Amino acid sequence: MKKLPSQPLISRHLEIEEIRLVADLRIMHSKVEELYQLVKNLKRRHGEAAVHKYADQDVLNEDIELVDNIYLWFVSLKEEARKQANGPRRR
Repeated sequence: MKKLPSQPLISRHLEIEEIRLVADLRIMHSKVEELYQLVKNLKRRHGEAAVHKYADQDVLNEDIELVDNIYLWFVSLKEEARKQANGPRRR
């Protein structure tokens, strides 16, 4: 993976990898919102017992694992943002 430039964005144009990253992030944001709305509607319309009764359990388990992996990645991003916001700590 190519390291992105460290110069401030204000003083330069975006490089192609940065443009790709911004585009990928926009797609991710829309897909996360879409997934959130789908799950919200599923929860509103159907109980968990019905979901388990009608779901293909193998596929549901795979979905749960995928979402767990996504969640853990988001948690790591959140922790990194906290570290950057707090800066280096002195003891």
